[in-house]
Amino acid sequence: MNSRITQDTINKAAWAACDTFRGTVDASIYKDYVLTMLFLKYISDVWKDHYAAYVEQHGDHPELIEAMMAQEQFVLPPKKSFDALYSDRHKPGNGERIDKALHAIEEANGDKLRDVFQDISFNANRLGDEEQKNDILRLLLEDFAKPELDLRPSRVGNLDIIGGAYEFLISKFAASAGKKAGEFYTPAEVSSLLARLVEPQEGDDICDPTCGSGSLLLKCAGEVRNNTNGKAHYALFGQEAIGSTWALAKMNMFLHGEANHQIEWGDTIGNPKLRTGDDTLRHFDVVVANPPFSLDKWGSEKAEKDPFGRFRRGIPPRTKGDYAFILHMIETLKPKTGRMAVVVPHGVLFRGASEGRIRQKLIEENLLDAVIGLPEKLFFGTGIPAAILVFRKKKTDTDVLFIDASRDYMEGTNQNRLGDEQLDRIFAAFDDRKTIEKYAYLASREDIAANDFNLNIPRYVDTFEEEEEIDLMAVVAERETLKAEMDELEAKMAGYLKELGYGS
Repeated sequence: MNSRITQDTINKAAWAACDTFRGTVDASIYKDYVLTMLFLKYISDVWKDHYAAYVEQHGDHPELIEAMMAQEQFVLPPKKSFDALYSDRHKPGNGERIDKALHAIEEANGDKLRDVFQDISFNANRLGDEEQKNDILRLLLEDFAKPELDLRPSRVGNLDIIGGAYEFLISKFAASAGKKAGEFYTPAEVSSLLARLVEPQEGDDICDPTCGSGSLLLKCAGEVRNNTNGKAHYALFGQEAIGSTWALAKMNMFLHGEANHQIEWGDTIGNPKLRTGDDTLRHFDVVVANPPFSLDKWGSEKAEKDPFGRFRRGIPPRTKGDYAFILHMIETLKPKTGRMAVVVPHGVLFRGASEGRIRQKLIEENLLDAVIGLPEKLFFGTGIPAAILVFRKKKTDTDVLFIDASRDYMEGTNQNRLGDEQLDRIFAAFDDRKTIEKYAYLASREDIAANDFNLNIPRYVDTFEEEEEIDLMAVVAERETLKAEMDELEAKMAGYLKELGYGS
């Protein structure tokens, strides 16, 4: 049976569960209910599977079984499992029962799941009146009780399909969430690009200060495992400002088996929570992020007195927080090993005033390593092209590599994509660190200073294609030929009309 269980099977079944809500509740709302139910179903199935295995091994020793279950990765309180909720689905009060089960699970698991479910209520009025809400939740429970969504490890094997299904659902929700999609999801290929650019290694501390649902952190973790045959020690850190999105990140880590993580809830600029014991900012080997573009009201009024000294190079504009996130990230890099990659709108490359002064200081400090231009329509919720800035605390030269990958993409119906071919081309240019005609340029600090520290990519990478010369004599000759052919056709037409009695 295991051989027939594929990622696609689980993905389709999980996505089909959303049909319960479609037409009744907006996707931006039911997203949290479906993802939370997937989480509850998974931990319930794992608990049930492990319990059955212990009973088979030690059926005559209930005390031993109970002690072994107490050592599990998480605790599932009695009568709070998915199966218990499913068995009561025809009774009134589904919303209240589910909420109570989630809060009991949260309380039983201490710091692992603390506050994760506080921003979601299955008993909320936005699911309709009591009768409609009860029916919707009954159908949702029945959807997740289908055989296709039997998520017991003994059935699904060692495939990472649970985490894969979670990521699949998040990406599907992002595709239909419009502008809000950027709040919780970075397209998978962009996350892969960012992760590979910073080359996370064994033992690294990895941080995303605007982590959304945690997908980018998980890509970095995957890079470490790929480079160490799946066995590696590393730590993941993140902070997310939106409570419901922070909860998604916590569940995402859990479903991917990432035990060594710290994901905090709060405003990274106004209240950075990843700190050391002496209340200074924690430092990381790798920092990656796709922050909100040009965030208005990011907290400029408090920046001048920032206790962490993040804005000593200058205070970003009040209505554009791009450099606030960049400066925060740079301040959290370890002095010797720190490296970071951040997605930014193109305005970050050339806007003047305070942003221009900050940009100049970062270049003069030899922190900027590369500027990579991306195609338009890559990101959910916005069609504008973006760029990636790569910074390093310790560089081997003073040059900056510019890559213009803006015209190299796979076209989609609503959204463009970066395929393996496009990604490999970027990585090859990034690794070679050489000028490539119409694609990459290795700029010296003097080149950049001569451009007044403007990083607009076309100033460095000339992608102009000369138009093919037009042979005017050939055009004249072709025109004469066409004219002669037209005269011949006109003569034939006149002859036909005369035969039919219409000519003179």
